[in-house]
Amino acid sequence: MEPIVIHQGKVAAMDRVNVDTDQIIPKQFLKRVERTGFGKFLFFDWRFLANGDPDPKFELNQEHTQGSSILVAGENFGCGSSREHAPWALHDYGFKVIIAPSFADIFYNNCVKNGMLPIRLEEDKVNELLAKGAEAFELTVDLKQQKITGPDFKATFEIDPYWKEMLLNGWDEIGLTLRYEDEIKAFENSR
Repeated sequence: MEPIVIHQGKVAAMDRVNVDTDQIIPKQFLKRVERTGFGKFLFFDWRFLANGDPDPKFELNQEHTQGSSILVAGENFGCGSSREHAPWALHDYGFKVIIAPSFADIFYNNCVKNGMLPIRLEEDKVNELLAKGAEAFELTVDLKQQKITGPDFKATFEIDPYWKEMLLNGWDEIGLTLRYEDEIKAFENSR
């Protein structure tokens, strides 16, 4: 995984609450086991019309959100099933940071384990960002300082120190274990 220390990116605002994993990546696209290739199916039922054309009303189909790497959404983002495919789809689409007032716990953990930074932010701060969503804007997220800055916007956020260290160093749980490879080998050799 790539480390996240400071991320600056374009913002896509999705003023929706209770966005569940079935909407993030619909069930018919869960046949793959690789972590890639899911981005084109992200929010499929919302992004596309019945004839397959992009829905011009959907948030991610707006010109000013193209190339966004930061997603801002309403409370309880990632609720529903525990499918890890949902963070895979968001990451494959290009999102590195997701900001919402609250997340489903399993979804939150799956984001971190897959190299994305989910940020729980106070609802009034999220609403400030959502209000800016009709136009293009960027944010800078500093994980080390736990700060978010942008045009007329400043906020701080909390994150578990364990998750923070993993993201700052680009470690997944296997990478974290491999930091102790010499000690593991020594133990195995002594048996």
